[in-house]
Amino acid sequence: MQQKKNIPLLDCPVDYLIGDGSGKIMNEYGRFPCKIMCGVYAFMVRGTASATINITKYEFRENDVLLLEPGSFLLIHQFSEDALVYYILFSSSFLEKNTFNSRMSLSSLQLHSPVIHLSNDRAEIIKDFATLMFKATNTEPSMLNSEKMVHVFNLLQTAYSNYAQSQDEYIIKPIDRKMEIYQDYCQLVMKHYQEWHHVSQYAEAMRITLPHLCSTIRSASERTAGDIITEAILTDAKAQLKLTTTQIKEISSTLGFDNVAFFNRFFKAHMGLTPKAYRNAQV
Repeated sequence: MQQKKNIPLLDCPVDYLIGDGSGKIMNEYGRFPCKIMCGVYAFMVRGTASATINITKYEFRENDVLLLEPGSFLLIHQFSEDALVYYILFSSSFLEKNTFNSRMSLSSLQLHSPVIHLSNDRAEIIKDFATLMFKATNTEPSMLNSEKMVHVFNLLQTAYSNYAQSQDEYIIKPIDRKMEIYQDYCQLVMKHYQEWHHVSQYAEAMRITLPHLCSTIRSASERTAGDIITEAILTDAKAQLKLTTTQIKEISSTLGFDNVAFFNRFFKAHMGLTPKAYRNAQV
């Protein structure tokens, strides 16, 4: 496949985009978190990589399939030099128009992990499918259009769901009650971090005592429950500061701070820079 140098990591500028990216190209997007507004299906053809999705770090290897739903935060740490990724992107507008036609939402497929590992046989099927899609979209005239891509979207969802149902194929899966609580907590944090800044609010929502929740999170992740909330807030703040021109006062408000002074102190305490200095820093 021909490499694309302009991979839109925020939203897809058209209804769908099919292409590939080398390790060198993907590493260009690893400077700060990006908030993904499109739906992403990606297949690791070769090489290795590491990235943080929302507030969890993942390691990727050959034959891994990744699903990112709109609103996910992505921070690329490192792709190996030999890495190659095939991807299909669906724009936010495409998903808004067509999700009602699909059999399930993207978010319902991410309940356990956005990443699954495929056997060699299944990986070959995905690789052949991606190659066929790439050829179809690059013919003159193209064999694909937005209407046909609705069926492709449904097919990808069905395939991903079927593969994910095999528990042995999960890279990260809830192996015990502690991990289930940890995953539920992380999902709740990503849903409410803009309004709930205290662990006690999550404990109440999960109907778990605060000491039990805190000890479980530390045991399952070697992080404190408070650290996870902080990481979610900082990830969003850094993405907005680097990728938008939104005023810092507005960013502070969207993240649930009573005033910008509180936000400035919070950000500097954890990042060593004020939000303004971070925005202006050359990264």
